[in-house]
Amino acid sequence: MPGQLNVLLAEASVPYDIVFEMEEVNEDFENVDVTLVIGASDTVSSAAEDDPNCSIYGMPVLRVWKSGQVFVLKRTIGNTGYTGMENPILYKDNAEVLLGDAHDSCEAIRTAINMN
Repeated sequence: MPGQLNVLLAEASVPYDIVFEMEEVNEDFENVDVTLVIGASDTVSSAAEDDPNCSIYGMPVLRVWKSGQVFVLKRTIGNTGYTGMENPILYKDNAEVLLGDAHDSCEAIRTAINMN
């Protein structure tokens, strides 16, 4: 988990013992079939590793784009986050973007999975 998100976890009363550190999971993404990204932008941006001109170049990120398939839940396309640019993972061949309220989208996904 990127360090800047620890405050959010504390506010949501998420126990730290169920959260993995980035270095614990980053190498696993190549073996992950599906990754679900909810509302994150800079913390999963491939530009941090691929674009030396990006303001977050060199920042540790979760390498979700290495998963077999990435589903990104966002309210809108165009929110640029700290970088001032759209996240390149949104346009990768293995990524799909689901626009809308994250809670509603998660409920719709859960319902669809339970129907099968």
